[in-house]
Amino acid sequence: MANAPVILITGSDLAAEAVALLQGFELVFAGKQPTEAELIALCRQHNPVAILVRYGKVPAAVMDAAPALRVISKHGSGIDVIDQAAAAERQIHVCSAPGANAAAVAEHTWALILNCAKSVLTLDARMREGFWDKSTHKSLELEGRTLGLIGLGAIGSRVARAGNAFGMRVLAYDPYARELPVGCEAARSLEALLAEADVVSLHCPLTEANREMLNMDTLALFKPGAILVNTARGGLINEAALAEALTSGRLQGAALDSFSVEPLTAPHRWQAINNVIISPHIGGVSDASYVKMGTVAAQNILHVLAQEQR
Repeated sequence: MANAPVILITGSDLAAEAVALLQGFELVFAGKQPTEAELIALCRQHNPVAILVRYGKVPAAVMDAAPALRVISKHGSGIDVIDQAAAAERQIHVCSAPGANAAAVAEHTWALILNCAKSVLTLDARMREGFWDKSTHKSLELEGRTLGLIGLGAIGSRVARAGNAFGMRVLAYDPYARELPVGCEAARSLEALLAEADVVSLHCPLTEANREMLNMDTLALFKPGAILVNTARGGLINEAALAEALTSGRLQGAALDSFSVEPLTAPHRWQAINNVIISPHIGGVSDASYVKMGTVAAQNILHVLAQEQR
């Protein structure tokens, strides 16, 4: 679209519904997993008024390459990939789409919990190898066990309700939560939650204050044989310490949908550890959430730009 303001999308696609909302703009797609250098080059070429962030990071150098930039809108809820301090210094608005992928992430969380507790992948592999483990295998029954949630926003609250449905005691640690879902108890402290939970699931944003909150010391507080699930951010966990807890048998298992460095490159430590399940940070990606995240991200851009013109 000639002379139309540009919106740079750090990905190769966007839901048709979101594209329709942005019809007055020229949309420039940066492609899959764009590098910082590629984003800088595109910003210098197109000088976008907005960046819609699907993949990759947006540091200060990218912002400085786009003098017209007024808003950075995340296609999802996690804005740790955006240098928020740099954006504030440059009076660039940073927006997210909280809750747009909550159902998808909560469902994936439970898929991972159940896979760990019921050894679904292990049993499937054993049967394909010709084994029949009925007389020797015992799965972990969740009813009556304690589910510990770190973070109780839109996703954590959904996971909590499902925990109640499974007959679990639900314990939550979130110093920012104003109220708890029905059937959910507040943990006295993070340490108390880790000591009491049979399943620990992470649902908090990544900040400098909680980076590697699960490390050698805090992992030592877990109940022997506990399960850890992370569908939040990889930086919440010291991965070397978790690998040691898994290989030593301190934890029964773990399931990870996010990692400190993404994408994973082979070989990586998790390939050699049998009691960890890994997925490529797709917990929040579903047919419905793809549309919701795209449209909310687009609406956020439109709202900020409309405010700027007043």
